[in-house]
Amino acid sequence: MRSVRIQPGAALDATLAGSVLTRDLSVDGEAWSKGRRLTSDDLARLAAGPVEARGAWAGTGRDPGSVTLLIPGPDDLHEDEAARRLASVVAGSGVELRGPSESRMDLVARHDGVLRVRVNRMERIDRIDGLSVFSALDGQVVSAGTLVASVKTGPHLVDRRDLDLAEALVGERGEAVIDVRPFRAVRIGALVRETLPAAGRRRFESGLKARVTALGSRLAHVAYVGDDPEAIEATLRTLTAGRARVDVLLTAGAGSTDPQDPVFEALATLGGHVVSHGVPAHPGSMLILARLWRTTILGLPTCGAYSRATAVDLLLPWLLSGEPPTRATVARLGHGGILTRDQRFRFPAYAQKLDAPTG
Repeated sequence: MRSVRIQPGAALDATLAGSVLTRDLSVDGEAWSKGRRLTSDDLARLAAGPVEARGAWAGTGRDPGSVTLLIPGPDDLHEDEAARRLASVVAGSGVELRGPSESRMDLVARHDGVLRVRVNRMERIDRIDGLSVFSALDGQVVSAGTLVASVKTGPHLVDRRDLDLAEALVGERGEAVIDVRPFRAVRIGALVRETLPAAGRRRFESGLKARVTALGSRLAHVAYVGDDPEAIEATLRTLTAGRARVDVLLTAGAGSTDPQDPVFEALATLGGHVVSHGVPAHPGSMLILARLWRTTILGLPTCGAYSRATAVDLLLPWLLSGEPPTRATVARLGHGGILTRDQRFRFPAYAQKLDAPTG
């Protein structure tokens, strides 16, 4: 790339066709934006005038007695072309590209789901001078049409080798930098070890159904059990094996720190295991994640905990979008795990209507 200064109102060399404007101008009353690729007709109009400063440049005393043009070299890409290429580098499944506008491309969610941002990879691209990728938060629950990320180039002309480097950084593992994972429709059940009156059961089941339905799944069964270990074991077996099996089982009322609680004893007897005793987020830090055969189990201490927005309202959407029920998935909750009122935007829409998280 090289640059030249031209004098508006003077004859211009025809070889400047294809050069790029570096300032906002008004040419014969028409607004021209910086970054404009000049045609032969544009050069003739610049030569004919009148030409005036526009935008931030106007009124500064730096009226265009001369204007800088950028002449691209063989390895230079125009900002819009570079932005399109950068967007195609970082965009994965579940996103739609819009733009470019002033060298910016937007990535919006094609469907409801969970945003995944491979932050380390994004930061490595952002270390390349002139390339910018910026996004919403990794793990944020988003709706269709939500802006989830943007890419932008700084200079009007970008060295294609910088785009090659960005592609190489993404291609190392073949994973997109930005994608939106849709919710999978699964069967969800609940096992409750609390004595609730009829009205309390209706409120609990109604709230649970609204939560599950909002995430595209179905509440298949709700079981209320007492303290009888055999009954708890039988119910747990029914909900995790055979025709009544659910994919995700939500529990309430088990003593999360008591290894002799009948729920945990039944889990061990049936060959299950606890993946995580608690999670790095609050409220909801006493959430238990477990596995029994092919069923994932999420346990909160009481039914009342399901009436508030807690860590379960981040972890459950993640699991329903395909994240594995592992310690690694749980560990991701730690960054941003202080789930106070100002973090409500990260929750699904249904959780934003629940009682405010505290702590």
